[in-house]
Amino acid sequence: MAKPNYSQQKKQRELAAKKKREEKQQRRQQKKDEPQGPTGG
Repeated sequence: MAKPNYSQQKKQRELAAKKKREEKQQRRQQKKDEPQGPTGG
């Protein structure tokens, strides 16, 4: 049986975390850019 490649697993986790952070940032940006309705707040 082959031994696990921990550096590859770490890289995959880091890429997944980075993707998640970028998606969260995009959602925040979209929410910020939306108008706040007729009263403005």
